[in-house]
Amino acid sequence: MLRTNGFQCAPRRRTWRALVPVFETYAQARGYLAMRRQISVEVGSLRLSALAAGSPDRPAIVLLHGWPLCSAVWSPVMEPLSREHFVLAFDLPGTGKSAGETIPTLKTEIAKSIIAGAEAAGAQNMIVAGVDVGGMIAFAAARDFGDRLAGAVIMNTVLPGLDPWEELLANPRIWHFAFHQIPGLPETLVSGRERPYFDFFLDALAGDKAKIGEAFRQACVEQYSSLAALRTGFDWYRAMPQDAEHNAVPKAIDTPILYLRGDADQRSIEPYLEGLRRAGAAEVLGKTIARSGELLSIEAPEPLAAAVLEFARDVSCQQV
Repeated sequence: MLRTNGFQCAPRRRTWRALVPVFETYAQARGYLAMRRQISVEVGSLRLSALAAGSPDRPAIVLLHGWPLCSAVWSPVMEPLSREHFVLAFDLPGTGKSAGETIPTLKTEIAKSIIAGAEAAGAQNMIVAGVDVGGMIAFAAARDFGDRLAGAVIMNTVLPGLDPWEELLANPRIWHFAFHQIPGLPETLVSGRERPYFDFFLDALAGDKAKIGEAFRQACVEQYSSLAALRTGFDWYRAMPQDAEHNAVPKAIDTPILYLRGDADQRSIEPYLEGLRRAGAAEVLGKTIARSGELLSIEAPEPLAAAVLEFARDVSCQQV
């Protein structure tokens, strides 16, 4: 694990057993979803829904999905994480079971709502962790609300306004960032065709698309089944230019941050870590997880859970 201004903790013996099988479909994951609980909390005009596991007496880990994902992406890691933590996997506002009159799309505003929702659910000493757009929200939480967090985990995403943001936007393989920002057009073309459109991205994001099961794919479609939810997902992209302007202003970020990437795209992790440091992050850790694409929690659940738990233990040690 790469470390910058690393945490000073006594060496500990690391052991890891097979905590959770690799769930190839969401249907398999549902076998232990029944042992958890669905909760909802009110935050202003929003009702936020989340899967909860573990005791609220423990430090919290808040899990945030991205696009076109849903909270079921975290199913394979919730059980091992909940052995030491209170785990909350939220539906992002405006999608799935999270709804409201006014849906935030700027990442700092979503972060504010999610943190308030987690606190209302009893979360304390929380680490906010997210993938894709959820990672952008986790960064916003660390940057703008660090006094309410113990740490943040950012997975497989470029952060608006931070290097290598401009380089990635110029990459023709990232065409959808610009397409999704066009007012109205993505909804017109994708509505009623969500499954093939989402499948294209799930296959592209995965290191091994065979690990992305049928039921999980359908759960992602259901997450954005209403036109309002579909629009919310595209609005996350439409807000990114404002997110970039906001994030581009350097700010001291004291919240410990762990940045994770799968190795399937063969991109170096270092530019992402440097972008965080230049943005003002004082404590940045980085780790590349082997044999995985963007969907780390499905493709490599054991290494992902191990990395998050190690980070959480180091953060806890630092706080002592």
